[in-house]
Amino acid sequence: MANTRDIRNRIKGVKSTRQITRAMQMVATSKMKKAQDEAKTGRPYALILADIIVSIADEFEEITQSYFVQRPIRHRGILVIGTDKGLCGALNGNLFRKLNDVENSAKFIAVGKRASQFLSRTKKDLLADFSLPDKPTFSDVRKIVDFMLRSYDEGSIDTIEILYTSFINTLRQEPELMRLLPLNDLDAMTQKLHERFGESEHKAPKDNREILFEDRDAVLADLAGLYLKQEIFQLVLESQASEHSARMVAMKTATDNAGNLIDDLALQYNRARQAAITQEILEISAASFSN
Repeated sequence: MANTRDIRNRIKGVKSTRQITRAMQMVATSKMKKAQDEAKTGRPYALILADIIVSIADEFEEITQSYFVQRPIRHRGILVIGTDKGLCGALNGNLFRKLNDVENSAKFIAVGKRASQFLSRTKKDLLADFSLPDKPTFSDVRKIVDFMLRSYDEGSIDTIEILYTSFINTLRQEPELMRLLPLNDLDAMTQKLHERFGESEHKAPKDNREILFEDRDAVLADLAGLYLKQEIFQLVLESQASEHSARMVAMKTATDNAGNLIDDLALQYNRARQAAITQEILEISAASFSN
């Protein structure tokens, strides 16, 4: 049995750890609330933009713009949104397990240090890696989208997909792989988007006014680029809400476990202290009898 000094030192160390995890839990809780609000606030705009593209695309009998036409897939382009920091439970692990199911011919763009490190370690075809601040803005995401669109136009990749952690609620986050380009099946893609954001009834807005375009392909290309930027920005917000939620839950679990460990150590300390007192009484009694 360990002596009382060792147990006291261990209790002191666990208490210090509990203070750290409790502080991290409070910080994560604050960030989680803000990230959840931002993610939920941006959902209506993302849905309306998707519905507008569907409405405009329905006006044309045939669309030849490259962003709306399916082409032979040689290399899938996948944007992987990970985290810069750890201590968020199984969030990154679940994301990377889904990433392992992707075929080796795919090419990847990483966001976050954890995603970049994993792709490099597993020798995946990493085209580029980006980092985002704690509070990403639309302009921060634009450079990522511009790189992906340029790679798509050059033929380096044949699809634009995004692997992220979908925020469902505070206790549940699930990795999901979503295809954004080409937009050859708009109805199915927007229906799936509505279901993911909690609006199962998908009704695209209708407008009976006649719309004239000077350059149809240029308008469709601009709309597709705007759609891609907005959807990726929205999914980045969803990923950040998932990250802070997972970190808050992980730190709360660590704090609770530290408290349980302190209780166990306190019981062990009391037993060791009682055993030492009993031993001293026995020694004194034995000495008095011998005299």
